[in-house]
Amino acid sequence: MDGASAAQVTKFSGVSAAIALLVFAVVASLSIGPVAIGPTRLGEVFNAIVANGGRAGLPAEFVRDATILADIRAPRTVLGALVGAAMALAGAVMQGMFRNPLADPGLIGVSSGAAFAAVSWIVLGEGVAHLLPQALAELGMPLAAFAGGLATTLLLARIASRDGRTEIAVMLLAGVALGALSAAGTGLLVFTARDDQLRAFLFWTLGSLGGATWFKIALALPFMLALGLAAPFLARGLDAVALGERAAFHVGIDVERLKRVAVVGVAAAVAAAVASAGTIGFVGLAAPHLVRLAIGPGHRALLPASAVLGAALLLLSDVAARTLATPAELPIGVVTAAFGAPFFLWLLMRRRGRMVG
Repeated sequence: MDGASAAQVTKFSGVSAAIALLVFAVVASLSIGPVAIGPTRLGEVFNAIVANGGRAGLPAEFVRDATILADIRAPRTVLGALVGAAMALAGAVMQGMFRNPLADPGLIGVSSGAAFAAVSWIVLGEGVAHLLPQALAELGMPLAAFAGGLATTLLLARIASRDGRTEIAVMLLAGVALGALSAAGTGLLVFTARDDQLRAFLFWTLGSLGGATWFKIALALPFMLALGLAAPFLARGLDAVALGERAAFHVGIDVERLKRVAVVGVAAAVAAAVASAGTIGFVGLAAPHLVRLAIGPGHRALLPASAVLGAALLLLSDVAARTLATPAELPIGVVTAAFGAPFFLWLLMRRRGRMVG
C-alpha cells in the first residue's frame, strides 16, 4: 500500500470512529436519565410513534416514555449535538485561520461579549421584561447573549480592518482586549447583582443543556448551520493559508474574503451556541486537535470530522453531568473543564517539547 492509500485509509478510519462515537453518544443521551429507557425500548417507542403517526393515541405503555423522549431528551440531545458541533467546527476554523492548534472559539472575545450581554439582561433587564410577551421575555437572556456576541464581532472586524484588509495579528490582540473589557463589565454587574441574579448568571456561565426546547433549537439552528454550510468552501482556503497568506494568494485564494467569511461564520455559530447553552469551554479546542492527530491537517476531512467529534464529546459530557451527582445535575461546563483542562496542559507540554527540540 502506497503512502496516499495509507493516508486515505487513516482518514476513513478516523472519520468512521468519530461517527460511531456520535451514534453511541446519541443513544446514551436518549437512554440515560432518572427514567432509564434502554436501546431496545428506544426502538420500540420509536416504532410505536411511527406506526401511530405521532404520540396522540399511543398505547398506554408507551405514553410516558414517548413524552420523556419527545419533550425532554430528544431536544436536549439535538441541542447538545448542535452546540458541540458548532463549537468544534468553529475551533477548527480558528485554528486553521490563525495557523495555531491552540486557538479556540473564545480567542476573539465572542464568548466574553455574549456573557457580558447575558449578565446585563439578568441584572438590568427586569424593567424591560415585564413589558414584553411572556415567550419573548423568557428568551431575553439568550437573545441578549447572541446580540452581545455579534456586536463584539462587528467591533472586532472594524478594529482589525484597514484599507480593505484584515490583520490577523490585530484581530487576535483586539479580541483579547475586547474580552478583557467584557470581563470587566461582567464583573462590575456581578458585583451589583442580587443573590438570585447571581445564581442565575453563575448557572448560565457554567453551561447547561437543561433548558433545551424545540423552539430554542429552531432559533439557533440557522446561525450554527451557516458555518457548517460554509465549511466545504473554507477548507481549500484554510489548507492554502497554512503555507502563509502570500502563498495562498498566489494559488488563487481570496484571503481577505476567506477571513471575513471565517470570522462571521465563527461568530454566528459561537454566539448561537453560547446563547443556547451558556459558556462551555474546551470542546472547541480539544475536538479539532484530536481529529488532527488522528487523520492529519487537511481541512476537507478535518472540518466535518471535528464537528462530529465535538457533538459526540459534548453529548457524553452531558450524560456525565446528569449522572455523576444524581439526583442533582452538574453544570456541563464543569465536566468539559475537568477533562479538557488536563488535555490542554498536555497539549502545551507537547508543543513545548517540540519548541525545545
